[in-house]
Amino acid sequence: MPALFSALVPPDDVVEAVAEALGDPGEGLRWEPPERWHVTLAYYGPDDVGTRAAWLADRLAGRPAVDVRLEKAATFPGVLWLTVAGPDLTPLALAAGAGAEARPYVPHLTLARFPREEPGLAGRWEEGLSTFTSRSWKATEAVLMTSEREPGGTRYRVARAFGLSG
Repeated sequence: MPALFSALVPPDDVVEAVAEALGDPGEGLRWEPPERWHVTLAYYGPDDVGTRAAWLADRLAGRPAVDVRLEKAATFPGVLWLTVAGPDLTPLALAAGAGAEARPYVPHLTLARFPREEPGLAGRWEEGLSTFTSRSWKATEAVLMTSEREPGGTRYRVARAFGLSG
């Protein structure tokens, strides 16, 4: 049974702007490929896709589209990420189930991972992306994604999409 999570997927031009701001990432960090970049709304763990999709459809029904923007880089232990801003993002995430997690919801887009005992590895990236801001976009769709470990890494797939009204 795959692990499931809900997310917003940035539009292609925003992904390209982030990739351009990064330039050649080089060595030292384990970079997430751009095709996997997303903003997690809520993580559910191993679950049945059909059951979770029905639950999520119910929770997201009638929810408005949200304005979203990627901003400066920051770190969690072992993770380099971009801040995600949007006044209606947290209410959407809570509707999608983010409140069920023990930790507070922090909207972000993961760029790379690094050994927790070497926090300095991300320092130059955090500093270099300190003034980054993407264009704002209206997220009109949330997706339910599967996460499955495969040889060579984890693969994400969109299992279902849910329209957010404009």
